[in-house]
Amino acid sequence: MPLYEYECRECHNRFEILVGRTVVDQSPVCPQCGSDKCERLFSTFAATVGKSGAAPSCPKGGTCSNGGYS
Repeated sequence: MPLYEYECRECHNRFEILVGRTVVDQSPVCPQCGSDKCERLFSTFAATVGKSGAAPSCPKGGTCSNGGYS
């Protein structure tokens, strides 16, 4: 299920909702004021790729420039 971010047009509260496929086109209700005048916002996301910046260890000890393979 996707996570959508909304902003209430009445009280300007921002909130997130997990939305199933069957209710994607329905307007949510603001959890703060109860208004149904909410606008879906364009959200960005962050992802981490790969491991930390540590150098790979070499099978013979130390570090290798070929990714740890001999």
